[in-house]
Amino acid sequence: MRTLWSAFAAARPTLAQLIVFSILNVGMTVLQLVLMPVFKLLFGMTSLVGTDFQAIPVGTGYVFDYAAGALPEGGGGLAYFLSVQVTLAIAQVVNFFAQRTITFKSNSDPWRAAGWYAVAYVVITFGAAALQSLYKAPIYDLFITTWGMGATGETIADVITMLINALISCAVFFPVFKIIFRQEEVPDAQAELAEEPATEKPAAPVS
Repeated sequence: MRTLWSAFAAARPTLAQLIVFSILNVGMTVLQLVLMPVFKLLFGMTSLVGTDFQAIPVGTGYVFDYAAGALPEGGGGLAYFLSVQVTLAIAQVVNFFAQRTITFKSNSDPWRAAGWYAVAYVVITFGAAALQSLYKAPIYDLFITTWGMGATGETIADVITMLINALISCAVFFPVFKIIFRQEEVPDAQAELAEEPATEKPAAPVS
């Protein structure tokens, strides 16, 4: 299997990277699905649920729009916002090292890659938050209120919103990773030694 995979990766490097990238993203999604309820429970026990968090106005709404109050009547408040962002931040830190080492086997400057990764993460976070303002409330309302599923419906809605976030990240991050996680050519040490001019030995003194 290893030989077959090596041959396939050599013949179709981008497709092989996409496959490994997708597998790791599934793992990151599972990690988020485990962490999200934990942070939601922890932050939900604080007064942050009753704290509005609305930032960056766009048109008649906000990019980050988390009205005070528990879902679905409210938007989860600052507690829900922190639950989502802390979960995503942890998953993306793990994802950075996994994708760099396993998928792309990059040997480029890790600090430069981390800087570009942080920029991409911020941009994607803003985009995902803007999209979430469109689908989050209807999803929670459907499962909790319309279908009357209560706490079970809230858990299902958590999973669906997290999966949507993961799909958005997956679609955007792969081309970004292809750019920032490069494999730079390392000069062959033996070739460098061969290119160095030979040092002439001093001639023996004539007696």
